[in-house]
Amino acid sequence: MAISKDLLDILVCPVCKTPIELLQDENGLRCPACRLVYPIRDDIPVMLVDEARKE
Repeated sequence: MAISKDLLDILVCPVCKTPIELLQDENGLRCPACRLVYPIRDDIPVMLVDEARKE
C-alpha cells in the first residue's frame, strides 16, 4: 500500500513548513528546502526531525 495522494498534499516539513515530495523509490519523503529526507516505515511517514537524514 503506497502513501495516498491526499496525504502527500497535506504533509509539510516539520522544520520549515515546506510541502514535501515522495522519493522515486518511495522509501522516503524529501523536503526540497532544507534537504531532509523523512523515512517511511510500514507505509507510515515518520515526520520526526530526529529520524530524518540529511540529503
